Amino acid sequence: CETSNKPDVFYYQGTDFIAEVEELLEGELRDYLGCTEVETRLVSGQMANAAVFSTMVDYLNIADRKIEPRRIRRVLNHHIIKGGHLSAQPMGTLRDFVARDPKTERPAVVNFPVLAENPYKIDIAACREIIAEYKPELIILGKSVTLHREPVAQIRHFVDEISLDCIIMYDMAHVLGLVGPYFQEPFKEGADIVTGSTHKTFFGTQRGIIASDYQRDNLRWPLWEAVRRRAFPGSVSNHHLGTLLGLLMAAYEMNCFKAQYQKRVLSNAKALAQALKESGLDVAGDPNVGYTETHQVILNVGYGKG
Repeated sequence: CETSNKPDVFYYQGTDFIAEVEELLEGELRDYLGCTEVETRLVSGQMANAAVFSTMVDYLNIADRKIEPRRIRRVLNHHIIKGGHLSAQPMGTLRDFVARDPKTERPAVVNFPVLAENPYKIDIAACREIIAEYKPELIILGKSVTLHREPVAQIRHFVDEISLDCIIMYDMAHVLGLVGPYFQEPFKEGADIVTGSTHKTFFGTQRGIIASDYQRDNLRWPLWEAVRRRAFPGSVSNHHLGTLLGLLMAAYEMNCFKAQYQKRVLSNAKALAQALKESGLDVAGDPNVGYTETHQVILNVGYGKG
């Protein structure tokens, strides 16, 4: 499919080959993710997340560029102890982009509630109440320690039922190679933005991406334009061109073999979890789904005994 983001000008000469690789890679990743837009110039997943947070501040202040820009008023995320990624924490990359709660004088971040019997899974009923109470401007799904699908569709429903102006972001760094009908299709489920690194379950070179399914006539198209600006020149000038071609080769391979690859990754994880359980180990997760719905298997071994 045609990209809508071909640059009007390159600032260096002799870049025709690189331009071709960028366009080919964007096309392959759009096909893989099932979306209209992909930004590939980030060099890590954490940089991709930082670019999105910077984008949010840019987008929230689009109406008046003359005043001091305000930060994101409220963020809903996974706590790092419950598997959340460091970049989505107020002690990490999020720190410089989230406002402070005037009541607590702490970063205005609230964490997803989890089930008492399974701390790796969001408590959906409690989450609905939290969204209604705190009205976050940014919701960050996705974790480093992840056993279950993220409830993207349910979160989208909770946001829409109260007409909340909120961006739903899914950091798929660890599960990017599983995108599809056997795991999750985030844009069909209601995500606004997907980020990820490209060297975990998506077996490419080490880079980062941002994706969306916005069209030019979408009211949030300016958000995507801000993503492009915050990627370049906001985050990179030289974006490690040597790894770009390797990622293109990985994208070709993934698009050819993803069905077989994804099914085997998921079935192998369940088989490993079951075998470990039968061997007497304490396997975390829900036994009704084979302990894991991802590529990860988690063992409870006790504090300091890993």
